[in-house]
Amino acid sequence: MPALTEPSSTPNVKLSRRALLVRLAKGSLGVGTAAVLGGLDAPAWAARSPRARAAASSTPSLPQLAAARSAPNHGAQYAFRSRPDLKAPVITIDKQAKGLAPGLIVTDSHAGPAHQGPMIFDSNGDLVWFLDLSAGTDTAVRAFNFQVQALGRQPVLTWFQGAVVEAHGEGHYEVWGPGYTQVAQVKAQNGYQGDLHDFVLTDKGTALFTCYGQASANLSKFGGKADGLYSYGVVQEVDINTGKLMFEWRSDKHVPLAQSYLKLTNPATAWDYFHLNAVSVDPTDGNLIISGRNTWAVYKLDRSSGKVIWQLGGKSNDFKLGPGANFAFQHDVRRSTDGSLSLFDNEGGPPNEASQSRGLFLSVDEAHRTANLLHQYYHSPPVLTQALGSVQRLADGHVFIGWGESSYFTEYGANGEVVLDGHLAGDTECYRTFKQVWAGQPANEVPAMAVARGTAAATIYASYNGCTDVASWLVLGGLAADKLSPVGQTSRFGFETAITVHAPPAYVAVEAIGSTGKVLARSVAQPAR
Repeated sequence: MPALTEPSSTPNVKLSRRALLVRLAKGSLGVGTAAVLGGLDAPAWAARSPRARAAASSTPSLPQLAAARSAPNHGAQYAFRSRPDLKAPVITIDKQAKGLAPGLIVTDSHAGPAHQGPMIFDSNGDLVWFLDLSAGTDTAVRAFNFQVQALGRQPVLTWFQGAVVEAHGEGHYEVWGPGYTQVAQVKAQNGYQGDLHDFVLTDKGTALFTCYGQASANLSKFGGKADGLYSYGVVQEVDINTGKLMFEWRSDKHVPLAQSYLKLTNPATAWDYFHLNAVSVDPTDGNLIISGRNTWAVYKLDRSSGKVIWQLGGKSNDFKLGPGANFAFQHDVRRSTDGSLSLFDNEGGPPNEASQSRGLFLSVDEAHRTANLLHQYYHSPPVLTQALGSVQRLADGHVFIGWGESSYFTEYGANGEVVLDGHLAGDTECYRTFKQVWAGQPANEVPAMAVARGTAAATIYASYNGCTDVASWLVLGGLAADKLSPVGQTSRFGFETAITVHAPPAYVAVEAIGSTGKVLARSVAQPAR
């Protein structure tokens, strides 16, 4: 991650408060290394009348306060002073080049030493938003498949929330708006529970998602019991407003158990012969594309009848695969409008079918039943993962890959060069990782602030979890919590900004200033000395 440097101090500029804040937000005023309050020391501040303090809010030259990025950590998790409740995993950027695609990085944190939940951060590795759901060892409340989608015309955040049970999920789906409040909740029907693997909002006002069920059969020829249990995959489509079930598909009604590549090694548990892990709408004709990890196959389903139209890969493959077009234990299968297919080719079993995983793009000719290699992407150092992973096409020809269990994420440029690479700390895992455009401001929260008090100087720690438009911080101070005027200002540095105030007033607060100079919200005032 690039080292933090502070710009040199900037002389006073004769501007109105509004114009000054606009220029500050646009970056035309540097952040000074000196924290002199321009005459607003404690005695002078105390002597001011209410009218004088009000006039100070529009003084032409607010001081630039010394500030720096604050990112303290306890090992693999952050320990923000303003938000000690957010125990997010530490984010490390290993490589960053010019020409990055726009957007924020959207993923989840689970199974590591930090806490678990959906998280957003930027390409510098600075946290933007984290929802702390549970400790890393908790399998009862986790978030998976976190991403930005559209509910009608409104951008929303969606994710699975619930328990992880035998490599699938048992829970429901959250849909939150730009104010970080719930706008919908979707649940499975017919006695099933929502699964962690996929949740897709459609332009028909419906949601497509995966579920898991169990049944019994004679599994003796597969190494199991005569009345052994097996798991099957279910696709459901429900109306978001009413919860009405619109479509249901069940894998064992269409794909025989013998199609599985996963050996039945423990007859005491249900055999996950299919492992449904992706469902989406085929943009070429509106039918469905699904993925069976343990059958090494992609299936196209008739959206009305559920009939399998074709199978790509696996033991009953309908296509002729060109060199390098084979895959195994895949995740995150998607089809594009040009008919090509993207997927994360795990190759990790057991048994392992290759030495490393890859991001894979295939050309698919349905008429001639051929599939050929278009592009493949590998990570350095090599990554081989049995579970998780995602491949995303970006609008400018870039490709963004989440490397599953390893928690690596990589952006490739249009020519295949690595322009961004990073990972989460410790043994943290991410299901899928995307780069997406998102703008949000909490509807029910104000900026958080912590103060390290002092008579000569105080340090203010300011953050605003989830607000994507904070460009700068305005520090307010006064003799009482309800009588505050501007003290100084600084640009925002990372998720939490540490601001030094010399000769601090009795009480301080901060205002988050947006990129246009607008005051977004004010924190609660606290004593500073």
